[in-house]
Amino acid sequence: MDRMACVDLPAFPLQLLIREHPDWKSHPAVVVDHDKPQGVVLWSNDRARQFRILPGMRYATGLSIAGELRAGVISQAVIDSHIESITRALWSLTPGVEPSPEFPGVFWLDAEGLVPLYPSLEEWVTRVRRELETEGFYSNIAVGFTRFGTFAGAKSVRSQKVFARTEDEVSFARSVPIDRLDFAPKLRETLYKLGIRKLGAFLDLPAAGLRRRFGEEAHQLHQLAGGEGWGGLEARAPEVPLVYEVLLDQPEGDSDRLLAHVELHLRSLASLVVKRFELIASVTIDLLLDDGSKRRDELRPAEATLDLAQLLHLVRLRWETVSFPTGVIEIQIEVQSVGGTTRQETLFGTNSGASFDDRPRRDLDAADRALAQVRAQFGDKSVGRVSVEEGHLPEARYDWQPFRKLTDPQPREVAIRPLVRRVHWSPIPLPPRSRHEPDGWMLSKLSDGPVEEVIGPHIVTGGWWVREVSRAYYYVRTRNDRWFWIYHDLVRRRWFVQGEVE
Repeated sequence: MDRMACVDLPAFPLQLLIREHPDWKSHPAVVVDHDKPQGVVLWSNDRARQFRILPGMRYATGLSIAGELRAGVISQAVIDSHIESITRALWSLTPGVEPSPEFPGVFWLDAEGLVPLYPSLEEWVTRVRRELETEGFYSNIAVGFTRFGTFAGAKSVRSQKVFARTEDEVSFARSVPIDRLDFAPKLRETLYKLGIRKLGAFLDLPAAGLRRRFGEEAHQLHQLAGGEGWGGLEARAPEVPLVYEVLLDQPEGDSDRLLAHVELHLRSLASLVVKRFELIASVTIDLLLDDGSKRRDELRPAEATLDLAQLLHLVRLRWETVSFPTGVIEIQIEVQSVGGTTRQETLFGTNSGASFDDRPRRDLDAADRALAQVRAQFGDKSVGRVSVEEGHLPEARYDWQPFRKLTDPQPREVAIRPLVRRVHWSPIPLPPRSRHEPDGWMLSKLSDGPVEEVIGPHIVTGGWWVREVSRAYYYVRTRNDRWFWIYHDLVRRRWFVQGEVE
């Protein structure tokens, strides 16, 4: 049978959190799903577990138990980025790496045929653990013959384990405590009540009765633990990067001549992309200047393409306002490619079968190309969209996210036109309010007139876990029917305009 290895980075999100905050190693620390008091603890370190701060607990509850508790959020994008970097690091030690989509921090490695390259599999495992330690991660590794056997081994051993025979792997897996595996807490507690604490006892339960008594999830776990439902190793082979480096004979400061170098070598990279039956999704250009400084430009077309004229136009837009203080001595061009589209274009750019009168009035592809040019000239952050977020304060309930592609609008009919609150980027401070206003309270210019109607207060309090916030919000109407959304900061004793209602 082919040999495979399972690498487990225990509490992977928690390891990422400690990497970001090394000074938290000596404190109780947890990973939460949201950075707010009601956020749920997902992972907790040994110091937090000493205080009985466990996954599933609210952050505010943990903070009431241990005042020095540290907490942070690790986004899925950060996890995916580190999984990709770890995969690339492991490629130097094995021809195939398969990150687990279900268990972040778990990797299956192809261990077949490595003995001629290393004195033994134990020596190879030591090299793998040393490589991961260089990346800043602690790992447990098991080498065996089956997916679940190596998975159970990696989840239960300290450091490393190599199974010489299939029988040894099966025997070891049956002795693994179920609390070391990813059993649902409710199922685990139920099995404890039945006296089932080892994986072997769980495997001995009849599958049909298990489904009837404990549900489909328990039945699927039973099948996986028994070796059913696992496919072969779907390892990712290392990809040859699409990179071209150019060393210039002398420093070059003219953007047109630099663009000529980029065009020449980008054409060569595009030919390699064509051979892969893919399209160019982004182009990254790194420049090394004569004074040792560096510059990086990452450009993305509206959609993946092989149109070099469009890509070079984006580079030209980015560089036309750039002046290089010293000449460029080295250029590195890297291309990211993706699979080609299967969309079929028609005569008028509409879906197949659409008539001339059914053409959309808006050309979304042209709009995407225009936005790509805006990003190329002013930077990626120049085009964004507002997303609704969970937050306690009004200014924390929205955020700006990168915007890549337009979609068709989805209008809906409404009986009553809703009011729109336009929130200022930063609250606008108002002058102190006099107790006795002879001509009424003036919020804005004289043409708006004084305040004639006040609705409120609506109290918003909180922030005690960082900085206390206590606000009294009001809707106020001026004489010319402008509605302002204002609040009185009870801590700072100041009035502010939060926004306006239209």
